[in-house]
Amino acid sequence: MSRARPASVVPAVVVAWVALAAAVALGQLREGGASMEFDLTSPSFSAMGEIPRRHTCEGADVSPELRWSGAPEGARSLVLIVDDPDAPDPVAPKKTWVHWVLYDIPADATGLPEAVSAANLPPGTKQGRNDWKRTGYGGPCPPIGRHRYFHKLYALGQELGDLGEPTRAELERAIQGRVLAQAELVGTYEKGR
Repeated sequence: MSRARPASVVPAVVVAWVALAAAVALGQLREGGASMEFDLTSPSFSAMGEIPRRHTCEGADVSPELRWSGAPEGARSLVLIVDDPDAPDPVAPKKTWVHWVLYDIPADATGLPEAVSAANLPPGTKQGRNDWKRTGYGGPCPPIGRHRYFHKLYALGQELGDLGEPTRAELERAIQGRVLAQAELVGTYEKGR
């Protein structure tokens, strides 16, 4: 004679297996079974918080410190794009203004220091052109209103190699279909505040 399982045990087991399968599919399972998501943060500002004046055209115009964790297994390089979709006026945006473009950041890098120069980028990192038609960081400098600044970090399964100094659009085309994970941090800024 067989013993019947309590009805509540089967659904709990099924739920656990579905959660595990989802974590594996999303690449969130790491060593020791700990769950980690690809995450981008800054000690300079919080998510949707005000970017300090130091990192803008009204200050020293230096890049904020950025930190990340949880790059997926199989990542070979990272791409960072910082842009403002609210240009020139958040009430009537007409253009996404590009502030910073980096690619082929080593996958084992975990961040960038404040005021990072080209010479201090992680080895192998290459730069693209921002909308000032130059490489490097250009901080927030909105002509009117409070703008949002999207810091987007992409993990790729390969290095891109030398693309010259690509624009954001050129780099986005190059990474299409190659992104394993994306992390994002948004800060805001309004001039004269």
